[in-house]
Amino acid sequence: MKSVTDKSKNSTRDIILNSIKMNNQATVEELAEAASVSPVTVRHHLNSLQADGLLVADSVRRKVGRPYYVYSLSEKGHELFPKNYVRLSGRLLDELKSRFPAGMLVEVFNGVVERIVEENREDFENLGFEERLTFLVNLLGEEGFLARWEKHEDGYHLIEYSCPYISVGRTHTEICTFDKSLILSVMQTDHIQQHSCMLRGDSCCEFSIPYSASPAPAGAGTTDSQP
Repeated sequence: MKSVTDKSKNSTRDIILNSIKMNNQATVEELAEAASVSPVTVRHHLNSLQADGLLVADSVRRKVGRPYYVYSLSEKGHELFPKNYVRLSGRLLDELKSRFPAGMLVEVFNGVVERIVEENREDFENLGFEERLTFLVNLLGEEGFLARWEKHEDGYHLIEYSCPYISVGRTHTEICTFDKSLILSVMQTDHIQQHSCMLRGDSCCEFSIPYSASPAPAGAGTTDSQP
């Protein structure tokens, strides 16, 4: 997504978003003044931003006259603005490495995985293997991974197309154990093989689980994949 913090190159759309961010909410008239454009132009941009899911509008009633709308950023809209999570995470990991023995980070990440698994165990422990794969894909999605599973001749393949930790992982490779540990724990198998990794320059992270490591799949012979 386009950054909205470069003031020297701000478009009307960016000025609208910045103004709402700084003031928490704004009216059409306030935004028109901030952007030095007409209210008609502002409404055009507001409609577009709402269609993109970046803004929410709330109706405010007056004692006299028609109600008016105030606009604020949606959760998706707030995500447009850069946060220094990556820099802070890197610094925290540097500090942990300087204070604790080698390998401690892996134990920390494994502990995080164990906590996530325990929080969700009741929701997946009685599921069939393919249902559990679908649950795992959704769980990875909650953690910021874009993933899907597919059926292949050699077994099930889990493919991650995005990784929320890739920037931090370039300097702290230990974080790369997080998703694999989560896969192993939820699927309750040690028979997993990794074929590609985005940190090594591949376009995705791909794992496979042989059919022998799972119960007989329901609907064997189908080739459906799950988003």
